[in-house]
Amino acid sequence: TVASRGRRVPTAGSAGGPGRAPGCSWRADVAVPKWSAAGVPRMLRSGESVIEALHLGRVWPSPSGPPVVAVDDVSFTVPPGTVLGLLGGNGAGKSTTMRMLATLTAPTSGTARICGHDVVREPGKVRANLGYLSASSGLPVRVTCREVLELFAALHHVPDVRGAVDRAIDVYGIAAFADQRVETLSTGMRQRVRIATAAVPAPRSLILDAPTAGLDLVAADRLLDTILLARARGAAVIFSTHELREAVKLCDRIAVIA
Repeated sequence: TVASRGRRVPTAGSAGGPGRAPGCSWRADVAVPKWSAAGVPRMLRSGESVIEALHLGRVWPSPSGPPVVAVDDVSFTVPPGTVLGLLGGNGAGKSTTMRMLATLTAPTSGTARICGHDVVREPGKVRANLGYLSASSGLPVRVTCREVLELFAALHHVPDVRGAVDRAIDVYGIAAFADQRVETLSTGMRQRVRIATAAVPAPRSLILDAPTAGLDLVAADRLLDTILLARARGAAVIFSTHELREAVKLCDRIAVIA
C-alpha cells in the first residue's frame, strides 16, 4: 500500500490502480502532490525523481535448497524534498533494497538510479550523491563528534570541510556535545551524529535504515525532526521503520513490502 500526504494513491492490485506485476506487492511511481509553502499542492512526476528503483530484485543462492528470493520486482520513485517510508516485517527485503540502492549489494534483476546514475554501471557517481546510514553503522569511539564529521566530510571531498561540519553541528543539534568523545555519548546522541555523518556532504539523497531502532520515544522524535530538516533542504529520503507512528509523522509516502 502506498499513501501520500494530501490524498490516497491507488496501488498495484487495488481498486482504481493498475494491475499488479507478479511478485510486486506495491508501487510508488505514481504522481503525488507535494505541498508548497503556500499550501498549494504541486504535482511531482517520476521524471523529476532523485531515486528510482526499476523492477529491482535480489536472489541469494542456497547450497542446500532452492535460491532465496530476498527482493522481488520492486519499483518506486522518490522526488526531491520527499520522504518515502519503507515498512515491512523482518526479512521482507527492506535492508536488501536499501543496500542495492547504496551500491553495496548488486541486484540480480532490474536496476536503480540515483540522480540519474545507474547503481551498477556508475557506483562512484551514485555514492557522490548519496548519504547512507545502515542499521549497523558504527562510529569511531575515541575521537570527538566534530572529528568524526570532519573525517566524513573529507572522505566525501567536501570543499569547505570546516563550514560543512559547523553547519551539520548546528542543524542536527550536536553543539552541546560536539567536542565530546563519541564513547561518552548516549544512544540518542550517537544516532544524531550518525545521521549527521550521512548528511554532512549535503547529498541529494539520503537512505536511512531503521535510524530510530533502540531509542526511547523522546529521543526518536528528536531524531525524526533532524530528518525533516534534510527533507526541507530538498533531499530525497528513504526511511525504514517498524513504527507506523514514525512513518505517519515523517513520511510523504508510505510503502509496505509484504
